[in-house]
Amino acid sequence: MSTTDKASTEASHEPVPADAAEAAAGSQLSTAPVEDGGPVGIGVTGWARWFWRQLTSMRVALILLFLLSLGAIPGSLVPQTDVDALKVAQWKKDHPSFVGVAEALQLFDVYSSVWFSAIYLLLFVSLIGCIIPRAWQFVGQLRGRPPAAPKRLDRLPAHTTWRTERTPDEVLSYARTMLGRKRFRTEAGSAHVAAEKGYLREAGNLVFHVALIVMLVAFAWGQYFKSEGGKLVLRGSGFSNTLTQYDDFKPGTLFHPDDLPPFSFTLDRFDATYEMSGPQRGTPRDFKAYVTLSEGAHGTPQKREIQVNEPLEIDGSKVYLLGHGYAPIISVTDPTGKVIYKDAVPVLPQDGNLTSTGAVKVTDGYKDKDGKQEQLGFNAVFVPTFAGEGMGTMFSQFPALLNPQLMLNAWHGSLGVDSGLPQNVYRLDTSKMEMFKDASGQQFKQKLAPGDTMTLPDGAGTVKFEGIERWATFSVTHQPGSGLALAGAIAAIAGLAGSLFIQRRRIWVRAVTGEDGVTVVEMAGLGRSESARLPEELAELAATLHEQAPTATPGSPAGPADSSKRVEETPEGERG
Repeated sequence: MSTTDKASTEASHEPVPADAAEAAAGSQLSTAPVEDGGPVGIGVTGWARWFWRQLTSMRVALILLFLLSLGAIPGSLVPQTDVDALKVAQWKKDHPSFVGVAEALQLFDVYSSVWFSAIYLLLFVSLIGCIIPRAWQFVGQLRGRPPAAPKRLDRLPAHTTWRTERTPDEVLSYARTMLGRKRFRTEAGSAHVAAEKGYLREAGNLVFHVALIVMLVAFAWGQYFKSEGGKLVLRGSGFSNTLTQYDDFKPGTLFHPDDLPPFSFTLDRFDATYEMSGPQRGTPRDFKAYVTLSEGAHGTPQKREIQVNEPLEIDGSKVYLLGHGYAPIISVTDPTGKVIYKDAVPVLPQDGNLTSTGAVKVTDGYKDKDGKQEQLGFNAVFVPTFAGEGMGTMFSQFPALLNPQLMLNAWHGSLGVDSGLPQNVYRLDTSKMEMFKDASGQQFKQKLAPGDTMTLPDGAGTVKFEGIERWATFSVTHQPGSGLALAGAIAAIAGLAGSLFIQRRRIWVRAVTGEDGVTVVEMAGLGRSESARLPEELAELAATLHEQAPTATPGSPAGPADSSKRVEETPEGERG
């Protein structure tokens, strides 16, 4: 045999240092994929493999998650087209110098932009690529057995020893039974028992990452197939769940009108109660809408109630009660006495006491003295409880109908409703109209109580405040994936809690016969991470085992000096 071969043979039989065995035992606890230091292989294949390993690393996943959070900030600060196109138009008008940059960066459509979608998809791929290898490794761990005991148990973080008159076989049998009852996975070896516990820690990690993917899928599903619409319904009027019935509607990217569940309802009554006295006077106490619901094309009518935060659920959609207000009933007659308009006109609240504003648009109008057809328009201010006038308007001091008043100012000309351009039904466009003036040449306006009549100047007709109706606004939302997102969030919290609070640890028990014939028992523990709980747990296990294998009595070969049991925690600097 050559010198080289002989040296090689001797090296192969050289005993492994204890610290190396301990390091190996500790490294086996880690299930995280080993990261590459750089490209593997040569050419395109090597770079692709390196890029994949970087993308699926935990570091890159955290960076992508951080970028996704940063990317959502512009969506909160800049108005979005799919949420409110009017606000987007106003923002462009107020910030003309930034419009080009904002459009280039797709800031008005953040959540459907190329860059946000790229971050979202990369994070999705990164999480999947991170989970798959960890899942296979975890399956391997579940099938594995605890490793054999290191040679020097006294060098592990927690250690205890004592001497007993029990035989080694008896001690090891007691130890295996005890550890099994404590739900440790045990493995008997030569003069020792190895046990391991805390496998659910890695299961918690996997559940957490899978839950993140579930939430991403639920978010995408909800964004693509969602629908949300609003509708103002007068008391006694109805609503049918079709696109043409909505006042405003915001669909998802892949939404189809056929996805709307068929139903309709009629607002029978709306009740609102308020605090009538004390410092909380005027504070809302309860809002409730009473409706008659019909599900499907020929559903049986049924009475239902809708309250704030208690929506009506119909075939996956929810009908929320959002707000309410008043609708003065106004009739208009032309100079000949013919009624040319009569309707309840919803007005929008401007404050907590329901001081409300709106517009009345009479398209039929009248003919002036020259035979020209004139349309009529009225700016309206309504208060349910009159509190006085100021700055040309009125104010309310209570939201209930205690002293209702209506103030109208009148215009004539063209309302612009025939131009084909959309108009705000609550605002009067006076660009092509002239105001009526009183005898002193001032703007003509008048305050009316229910039942009062206002005569227009120049014989243009009369306006009567007939009465008051109520209205309520409803939001009909269909958000698929909400239940899936909730389940994912709960699972993520449970998985994170498991990964944080479950400690992976190993316990070894060794029992051998000493030179004096007395059994020497050693117990040691090793955790995946430093934990103050490990020495305490080892002490509890040692105390339980000690009941079955007590310390040798004085006078036995063990001697008085070795008749105590102890748990030691090896200082960090002395391990190895």
